[in-house]
Amino acid sequence: MAILSPRGEDFPRWYQDVLAKAELADNGPVRGTMVIRPYGYAIWERMQADVDARIKATGAVNAYFPLFIPESYLRREAQHIEGFSPELAVVTHGGGKELEEPVVVRPTSETVIGEYMSKWTQSYRDLPLLLNQWANVVRWELRPRLFLRTSEFLWQEGHTAHVDEADAAAYARRIHLEVYLEFMTSVLALPVFVGRKTTKERFAGATNTLTLEAMMGDGKALQMATSHELGQNFARAFNIDFLGADGLRHLAWTTSWGSSTRMIGGLIMAHGDDNGLRIPPRLAPTQVVALPVRDDATLIEQISRIAQGLRAVGVRCDVDARPGLSFGRRVTDAELKGIPLRIELGPRDLAAGNVTLARRDTSEKIVVPLDDVLTTVPALLDDVQKAMYTAALADRDARTRDVSSLQDAVEATAVGFARLPWAAVGDSGEARLAEESLTVRCIQRPDGTIPENEDEPDLICIVARSY
Repeated sequence: MAILSPRGEDFPRWYQDVLAKAELADNGPVRGTMVIRPYGYAIWERMQADVDARIKATGAVNAYFPLFIPESYLRREAQHIEGFSPELAVVTHGGGKELEEPVVVRPTSETVIGEYMSKWTQSYRDLPLLLNQWANVVRWELRPRLFLRTSEFLWQEGHTAHVDEADAAAYARRIHLEVYLEFMTSVLALPVFVGRKTTKERFAGATNTLTLEAMMGDGKALQMATSHELGQNFARAFNIDFLGADGLRHLAWTTSWGSSTRMIGGLIMAHGDDNGLRIPPRLAPTQVVALPVRDDATLIEQISRIAQGLRAVGVRCDVDARPGLSFGRRVTDAELKGIPLRIELGPRDLAAGNVTLARRDTSEKIVVPLDDVLTTVPALLDDVQKAMYTAALADRDARTRDVSSLQDAVEATAVGFARLPWAAVGDSGEARLAEESLTVRCIQRPDGTIPENEDEPDLICIVARSY
């Protein structure tokens, strides 16, 4: 009997099976919430550490702001409250009494951070103010799905204030390309389309939203991270102004940007197969699992030495010699969890002075001398990392069709993405696509770069069904 539902026959069921069998997450006690299990959280910690280091390299620093936000704060930016109203969780009672003013459980923190940016910004010398926080947020979700859409999820949200529009736009783009794009491609091994959202699709209260869109295993799109130019909308609402070098008061220009535990969902759906997860080596909490074929003291001692040697050269390696579990069951567990490489050692291997290396991405097995393990394994992990990106890119490109009409776009999105001239879509085309449950995921130049605005000539757009 198959451990997982076949991915090609029932993708949603397969996804749920992977979550359970790989021990990633469970549904929480309140509808729409989730419990992230230790292995799932270990993956999130690896994501968090890498993204955090990249954010800090751009000059931003971490802070923390309250979970509860006065409802009046959200009402001070009209587009923002309108955009989030259907998703808000509002607290009206506390300490057994009705509150004088309801408080909102943060759906995002532009408003509360804007309030404090106003307090902390006096002069142009205080800018740019570059803040980031790692936190949870709540957006009441009607159709929850673990890691993809939950009422509470974990994320990072960056918020910055700048002296002028050009500096704000440049920083938002820097975050998008140097932090998010580099992380997606070099760590998650995930190709993404880079572009700007249409006016209809951009963040509530923003003047521009940049996005990264990835193709999942069923051909649908998943928005992986976004960066927003907020213009002076929030600065005006929260009086974020400063004394300029010219001696006059000026409104600041602000940005916000974020990525979340949705990236784990993207990892599962983009790289997973019928045997479970496949995790790129640079991300994997365990890069190598060392398996003795039998419950034999000599084998366990030798394979433990191999693991110790690998750890000494920087490889994250664990030994799985759990008593009472067959070798086959331990192999299945390693495959479900997507561990990039297995080292298998049996009596024949030991007698010949060899070990067997098994790749999770291709299922290929390689026999190498014991003396070569410490040099072969790191090189093989690098090869797996590159191969996973190459395979994902080839799959995405094979399922992305260049079309010229809306009807052709509708047909193409049955199996993947459609790419067509933005001029052939426009506002009326977006409405037509919405009738088919399709959206313009992003607008980009023909060379795949981000346009300055929607009015540049010869722009193309990516259309897809999405999560």
